[in-house]
Amino acid sequence: MPESLKFPGFGPEQFSFFRQLARNNRKEWFDRNRERYQSHIVGPFRALLRELEPWALELNPDFETLGKTNRNFSRINRDIRFARDKSPYRAQYYLYLFVPTPQENHSSTRLYVGLAAEAVTVGFAMYDGGRESPMNTIFRPKVLEPGRLRRALTASRGGAELLALIRKAGAGRRYESYWYSLEKREWPKHQGFPAGPGDWKRMKGWVVRKRFAPSSRELAAGRFPAAVKKIFRELYPLYAFCAAPARAKAWSAGL
Repeated sequence: MPESLKFPGFGPEQFSFFRQLARNNRKEWFDRNRERYQSHIVGPFRALLRELEPWALELNPDFETLGKTNRNFSRINRDIRFARDKSPYRAQYYLYLFVPTPQENHSSTRLYVGLAAEAVTVGFAMYDGGRESPMNTIFRPKVLEPGRLRRALTASRGGAELLALIRKAGAGRRYESYWYSLEKREWPKHQGFPAGPGDWKRMKGWVVRKRFAPSSRELAAGRFPAAVKKIFRELYPLYAFCAAPARAKAWSAGL
């Protein structure tokens, strides 16, 4: 791969852009800094996807890797039509790997790399994207057996399998975990893992991730893609359990 197309690493330019955007979240500022956004944010993320693509398709040949905005890459523009916060831009940017489904334009369950002013995060995320989202069509039927909700998550075979995957991935030791519920139109954040079937049932979002500070050496060009692959490899079985149909789930067996 030509040097100009290789991932350059994440450094002061990327973190500085988002710090300044957070203080100047206005269209006039963004228009003046659009070239910075393209060169320091969009460019490195697209280069990272190019480096990850061959490996990602070995992990799961059905992964989306076309590099489209609102699919592999998040949108920087916010939808403010019904939002209380009228800031026009998001002060973060994401790369997603997921298996596309006919029901969702971009998957609400994915492996991801995220960049914001304070850190880079890499991990697994799942959100309730509606009735047809993987959380409701794949994940909950596995964990919550109808008519058999008991106090312990391990009461269901799916729950026991999920706990085994969590332990195998080292979640709770190597990774941070937190989840969201919906209460009075707010999304309170809960640290750790849901405690049992009741929590899994009311869960609206779940994140398992590793956080890299801006000063981390792992963000360098020659090191970060390898770090992402290691994290994705370890968390892929969680993704497969939560979001993938039988074919993709089978890929987790040898990991």
